[in-house]
Amino acid sequence: MIRLIVLIAAACLLLVALNAEAGNPNRGKELAEQVCASCHGMDGNLVLDDDYPKLGGQHADYLVFALKAYRSGDRDNDLMSPFAQDLSDQDIRDLAAWYSRQEGLIDLRIR
Repeated sequence: MIRLIVLIAAACLLLVALNAEAGNPNRGKELAEQVCASCHGMDGNLVLDDDYPKLGGQHADYLVFALKAYRSGDRDNDLMSPFAQDLSDQDIRDLAAWYSRQEGLIDLRIR
């Protein structure tokens, strides 16, 4: 019985930890409206030219990686680096949650 209680408690803690790491797509939408949409579009599919990649449907973990790299300077871009400087880790997770849920990315492995 004690093992079962410990197992349930561990599962609850794991769910809380995973949920804390998850982004909030609703907040990500709000952030996107403020800054990102002018270049990437609200759904991440606006194409101004080849310098503005599509974000819609992109994998969340890639978006997190890219934004953190812009923020740290590991990835240098005259437009993106200054925007990323002001993003918190939670902002980045929220934006990734929003854009990853939009249509756009075609996974050719599925076809």
